[in-house]
Amino acid sequence: MFSKFERLTAWRYLRAKRKEGFISVITGFAFTGIALGVATLIIVMSVMNGFKAELLNRILGINGHISIVAAPEFPFNNYQKATGQIQGIEGVDLVVPMIEKQLLISSAHGAEGAMVRGIRSEDILKKKVMRDGFSRIDLDGYTEDVVVLGEKLAHKLGVYINDEITLISPNGKVTAFGSVPRIKSYRVIGMFNMGMYEYDANYVFMPLEAAQKYFGLKNAVSVIDVSLKDENKLAQTRSLIEKSVGLDAYVYDWKQTNSAFFNAIDVERNVMFLILMLIILVAAFNIITGLIMLVKDKSRDVAVLRTMGASRGMIMRIFFMDGAFIGIVGTLIGVGLGLLFCHNIESIRQFLQSISGRELFSSEIYFLSQLPAKVDNSEVAIVVVLTLLLSCLATLYPAYRASKFDPAEALRYE
Repeated sequence: MFSKFERLTAWRYLRAKRKEGFISVITGFAFTGIALGVATLIIVMSVMNGFKAELLNRILGINGHISIVAAPEFPFNNYQKATGQIQGIEGVDLVVPMIEKQLLISSAHGAEGAMVRGIRSEDILKKKVMRDGFSRIDLDGYTEDVVVLGEKLAHKLGVYINDEITLISPNGKVTAFGSVPRIKSYRVIGMFNMGMYEYDANYVFMPLEAAQKYFGLKNAVSVIDVSLKDENKLAQTRSLIEKSVGLDAYVYDWKQTNSAFFNAIDVERNVMFLILMLIILVAAFNIITGLIMLVKDKSRDVAVLRTMGASRGMIMRIFFMDGAFIGIVGTLIGVGLGLLFCHNIESIRQFLQSISGRELFSSEIYFLSQLPAKVDNSEVAIVVVLTLLLSCLATLYPAYRASKFDPAEALRYE
């Protein structure tokens, strides 16, 4: 496509002489701008993808894809039969009966509102995220009158293993003098760490039987969590579950429960993509500026080449190669820097934190304890294609202008 003469000439023009230093500086800015723009775009998109994927994995690792919630006055009294029926529905992987209520937790050092989840120990072990979170806890002692707190919640309450906490529920027994709150003390046998602040700072786990006794539900549960084998069949499986439970309960899926949050992430991700593409666009304009100045500086050389028989197409291809080289090499270096940063992002974060002495990724704000990054090859390909397209388009006008030089006019004024 390009002759050897065109390639050698284009390469010679890229190597700036002393008098062409300013042109070289502009070219360097364009090259650096493209590399940094591509790297930044890949890093930001990967972090957004990783944040969304990790958050989703944590949520679905603790909760199911579908939650069946009983009406307060009509709990699931025969939940063993209900879970058996749901387990038989096509596409269902795991069914977990549990009790989930909000109440107040009191200790010797303070009080906090929290969510109590009554769940069986065997169900905890069925989910990897929960199993890992409970890895330091001896579940053999997970029996009546004990609780497991999230590490952050335990820290706020100032409690340790074998300390006692008091659960206070406003929905207590109804007497002739009004409603009396339920109050009962439990021993803390351990602290879990799910790696997600919302759960580590707000949840308390207790045996299902203990929760049934505390809330006066006898042999009933308030929630049945359903995990699916294939997330893509969510709508189909949910429809089957709704037909199975009828009007006796409310059926929610994870998209409904977290729709506002994940929609916000998607909007932010798309806006960041558009904003960061402006960096690459600015770098493309720098290519135009640098090439126009290079064409102006090489006008006499172009005139000589034209008089020696070089065609307009050859001149245009020479300057096109100069601009394309900047775009291609800048893009490749940007991709390399971006991928290298993404694969070491947590180490880089820890290093920057140690230097600055400040927390750069607070789990209280971002919900996760580590900075995640997930590289999407298709997105990297889109970034590369768009960058190369902008770089090549930026070279067309300067290259066309160089090809339109009149040799006689150029030599006359030299």
